[in-house]
Amino acid sequence: MSPKHVVSCSFGKDSIATILLALEHGELLDEAVYCEVMFDNSTSGEVPEHQAFIYQAAIPALEKLGVPVRVLRSEKTYTSVFMGKVTRGPKKGMIRSFPMCGKCYVQRDCKMHQIRQYQKTLPSDTVQYIGIAKDEPQRLARLGGNQVSLLEKYGYTEDGAKQLCRQAGLLSPVYEFTDRGGCWFCPNAKLPELRHLYDHHPDLWQKMVRLQAVPGKVTEKFNRSQTFADIDAMFREQDLQTAA
Repeated sequence: MSPKHVVSCSFGKDSIATILLALEHGELLDEAVYCEVMFDNSTSGEVPEHQAFIYQAAIPALEKLGVPVRVLRSEKTYTSVFMGKVTRGPKKGMIRSFPMCGKCYVQRDCKMHQIRQYQKTLPSDTVQYIGIAKDEPQRLARLGGNQVSLLEKYGYTEDGAKQLCRQAGLLSPVYEFTDRGGCWFCPNAKLPELRHLYDHHPDLWQKMVRLQAVPGKVTEKFNRSQTFADIDAMFREQDLQTAA
């Protein structure tokens, strides 16, 4: 009996291209596993355009192609970990606040923990397909155990993966305004991504503005150099200059 084969799927170009390559080349594939990080109990952490793509286009298309999709969600959300209290040390009792770039407790608590809990239920010889392109040598070097990159195996770069998804009609619309996937509240978000959120999703933007105003936080910084209020003020100033 052959090992189980699963693909970690964010529904970005690399993971969808991995699935398309598995189907094209007859690679074993039992399921795609997706973990949706939530902002709160009713609001997805996915940029709304990407969330709509996932549920309205990608999942139905993959299941039609015979690939079951398993959706995981943690009981913890961005808001619940943000509002959690520090339990020890000099900042005991303060609100944990915005996650640090490079040390994202949201990814750890709301995504990776849930994925690892599911992985524990799988046989130890399960093969895991990881969407890493052949032009990402540092990431490829970190693959271990039963982790396999089909993009590397079949010679696909990041751009090649994007083209493969586009040809299949399965390229997320987020690539129209960003070159990366990620939660809309990610501290690593680039200014064009934040500007898109500000312009097109004011309801989500205001959720972050309200969190910035919460008192007693460990840090006021949203990213390495700015508060969310700083970014909000900058965009407002830009709008005033444009209107002038």
